[in-house]
Amino acid sequence: MKASPATRRKARHYGMQALYQWQMTKTAPHIIEAEFKTDNDMTHVDTDYLHELVQKIPACAEELDEQYQEFLQDRNLDELDAITRSLLRMATYEFSYRPDVPYKVVINEAVSLGKKFGAVDSFKFINGVLGSVGSQIAVARSTSRKKTTQVDLYLIVPADAYRS
Repeated sequence: MKASPATRRKARHYGMQALYQWQMTKTAPHIIEAEFKTDNDMTHVDTDYLHELVQKIPACAEELDEQYQEFLQDRNLDELDAITRSLLRMATYEFSYRPDVPYKVVINEAVSLGKKFGAVDSFKFINGVLGSVGSQIAVARSTSRKKTTQVDLYLIVPADAYRS
């Protein structure tokens, strides 16, 4: 299936549900993914993206939690419901590992899923946290690019260019 905004949206939809199930049951992600692919029509789903979300997010869940934890305002990780935590992990994963996905799309999709599946007004909390996480990651990525560019420039200068 060719990736499109609609197929990615469906992949996030099922990905969030699979992450929720993983958190609640501690069932292995590959088993949950297989169940979702068996029980649901995957015709209009970016199944490669779904696979990536379901397999990679649990593998780096602690790292993702650390990235957004400082923006939880007065809450602890333990106080987050499983839907909110799934959405924050998924969006933080996309911010960190999928630079091809625009920040606004990541936030929009998480907020939309928060409205559909989350507690009343949880989408507002998700929006605030992700706005801060996204900004922090964007700054870090920008700084990283500048450092890389400077290093690359130094590497391409011929060694004899500085001789007098």
